Amino acid sequence: MMAVQVKRKLNVRPLMLFGIFAGVLTGCLMSSFQLRAATTERIVTDYHTGLAISGFDPVGYFTNSNALAGRAELETRYAGAIWRFVNEGNRQAFIDHPEVYVPMFGGYDPMGVVRGIAVPGHPQVWLIAGERLYLFHNAQSREAFQAEPELFIELAKKEWPEVESTLVQ
Repeated sequence: MMAVQVKRKLNVRPLMLFGIFAGVLTGCLMSSFQLRAATTERIVTDYHTGLAISGFDPVGYFTNSNALAGRAELETRYAGAIWRFVNEGNRQAFIDHPEVYVPMFGGYDPMGVVRGIAVPGHPQVWLIAGERLYLFHNAQSREAFQAEPELFIELAKKEWPEVESTLVQ
């Protein structure tokens, strides 16, 4: 017996329409999810827990020169996020002066901000420069920033309003 090859003409129109519909639906679902999940994106916040900077104590960077995980029983709300602290003193310092302790650019990597994009910083990759806390996406970004912090701070401050305008309020 001889095998006969049957050529079928594949109608790609239904597949294309399904692909377009799936892409639109996915985009709508993602947009809806992001809008519902985050009260604000101006502060890097975990969508599932509402914790700012992954629950690390923002005051601890200054008082202990270390990234310290805060405790669930020592929380406060600020700027649409939940902030945790290692002790009551740090919590009260934050309540009294959040503008001092909230990471610059809401915890977004200043090197990303310089490029015009919002890249979340990692709470364990950080640096204090000019008495402000900066979080970085990775060690390479922090190293580049450290080479000329004043220059990158100035550039990021100029670009921040544009980047911030792209974030959910």
